[in-house]
Formats: sequence, structure tokens, C-alpha cells
Amino acid sequence: MIRVRRHVHRLSATIPTASMADIAFLLIIFFLVTTVFSTDQTVVDLPASVNREEIVRNSALLTVTAEGVIKATDGEVSQTIENVDQLDRFIAEVLRQNPARSFVVKGDRRAAYRYIEFCLERLRLSRARNVYFLTEARGPRRQG
Repeated sequence: MIRVRRHVHRLSATIPTASMADIAFLLIIFFLVTTVFSTDQTVVDLPASVNREEIVRNSALLTVTAEGVIKATDGEVSQTIENVDQLDRFIAEVLRQNPARSFVVKGDRRAAYRYIEFCLERLRLSRARNVYFLTEARGPRRQG
């Protein structure tokens, strides 16, 4: 009787790691490109407006809450404004880096007007050229 010996070739389970570095770099690039940094997360009930205009990207933002707290951000650094000098320094630093940079005032509809006026007056005295108000879209009123 001839004995046939079967040669069994066993495969070992391995995970190919040669392309792992490529995948990791692709994921890093993907997240770098798609990540949007938002420095101001203050919830504000915006006033409604019919007239709308596109706001320039990379604008500095002044947020006024219903309680009268003023926050300022230039896209990199956020700070709570506590006095006139601090707001003037913030505006001056933004304008020193880019004199044509726009400012957006994001005011709560319940905020006292004196806080909005305070921000506008400091921007005017600092010679900021472009100032926008952030509003919520509202359709035109129907008469009838």
C-alpha cells in the first residue's frame, strides 16, 4: 500500500502594514483640510432683517449677549471685553495686522442698545472701515 502524504500548506493570518502609513497621512490631510475652526460659540438670538449682504470671510467678530457681555474674536484668539481699553486694544491689533479687515457685530436682539452703540463708537473712533451686523433672514412683510 502506497501511502500518499498530503502536503498541507497552511497560511498564517497577517495584516498587511505596508500601506498603513499612507492611509494615516491621507486621513491627517483630510481632517486638516475639512476642519473648520470656530472660535465663537456664543448663542445669540439674532435680530431679523430683510436686507442681507454677504459678509467677508475672516472678519473679526464682536458678540454682544442679552446680558451685555461683549466678546471679541479675530479668528485665533477670543476674549471677553471688560473695559474700553481692552476693546480699543483688540480693534487696534486687528487693524494693525490688516487695516482693511472687516468687523461683524453679532448682537442679541434683547441686548441693550447702549452695548451695541458702545461697540460701534469704538470701531468708528478706531477708524474701522467695514462694519457689518449679523442678522437672521426674514422674508418681506406682507400687507393685507
